[in-house]
Amino acid sequence: MTLLRPLGLLLVTIMLAACGEAPAPVDSASTQPTQTSQAVAQPAEPADFSGLMAGWNAIAPGGDTICSDGSEFRFYVKQGDPHKLMFYLEGGGACWEGGNCDPDIQPSYQVNLSNTDPSRAHGILAFDQVTNPVADFTMVYVPYCSADVHLGDSEQHYQMPAFDDHAAHDLHIRHSGWANAKAALDWTYGHLFDPQTVFVTGSSAGSIPSPFYAVKLAEQYPNADVVQLGDASGGYRGFANFNPYDVWNLDDVVSDLSFIETVPADTFSFHHLYLGAAQANPTIRFASYDNAEDETQKQFLALGGTPTESLQPLLSENLMEISEAIPDFRFYVAGGDMHTILLRPEVYTYVVDGVRFVDWLAGLINNIPVTNVMCEDCSVAPVSPAQR
Repeated sequence: MTLLRPLGLLLVTIMLAACGEAPAPVDSASTQPTQTSQAVAQPAEPADFSGLMAGWNAIAPGGDTICSDGSEFRFYVKQGDPHKLMFYLEGGGACWEGGNCDPDIQPSYQVNLSNTDPSRAHGILAFDQVTNPVADFTMVYVPYCSADVHLGDSEQHYQMPAFDDHAAHDLHIRHSGWANAKAALDWTYGHLFDPQTVFVTGSSAGSIPSPFYAVKLAEQYPNADVVQLGDASGGYRGFANFNPYDVWNLDDVVSDLSFIETVPADTFSFHHLYLGAAQANPTIRFASYDNAEDETQKQFLALGGTPTESLQPLLSENLMEISEAIPDFRFYVAGGDMHTILLRPEVYTYVVDGVRFVDWLAGLINNIPVTNVMCEDCSVAPVSPAQR
């Protein structure tokens, strides 16, 4: 494993790309992960942060980790309170056939991490915001470059058809989302021994697998209060022209969720991960955020063969099904077509039905009862108090 110096300031974007390159590596001998077990006596200290520098640290774990194009994978760690952990899964699209996987023709996913750096993201990564509920958390930030919603374990050779002056060719894509995220999990297990609060979240493509990874972290830390929040994936309800079981091997990766075995491949939808996760561990508190007319979700539904003029009916159907299965599931739905909120300034300005999102988020994380929040006029974005 290689521990890299904290990166310079560059802007992360949620969906397709981010900015920045990792600097040269430094000695990481003191930060090699050690797998822990609940059967083994825990160390006297709550965490091992030896070798970490102030700010963000980039860690290249090697092993089976890799980006879709064969380039190096790395994840990021920021030291904070050892009893508070945030495990964040980055967004960045997805692909499942030659037309949307080919990096030469505006691919629908983040191909590699050459431009990734969390150090200038806003929202919950803006540590100078006094109302930021996770400002003092230890953070593990899992970048995304596998095009498989962090749940892939396959290599695919897609056929890219010829068009215009673009010749037909084979396309080799490594869907290694599970290996990449597992490396971040292993580091976490080897360095944080007794977190009391574990916040598992992600945006866009990182939102989708967050219930599954909440189960994994709850297994490792059975005494922790584990809360999950999915940011901007609530409207997906099946895809007509691809199957994530076949393309990404998703069903094998999430096989610990026995509920998924009951869901046929042709009826699987991403909201089933909530149902499977809650069945596997009902002590986790599950939640979601969405904009009712999220334009990016509509674009990916169309790309997957399920176009819709309005996202709200699909979103409402999913929220109803999840709420029926998980009575204490909580959701916050804002109006408008924005995609994701957690790494945006809107974390601190959005107010829906009189409830500030940042207050709702703080209550959720701190196990203070929060209500479901639903926009009234869902066609328009919320107006911040300063704009009224």
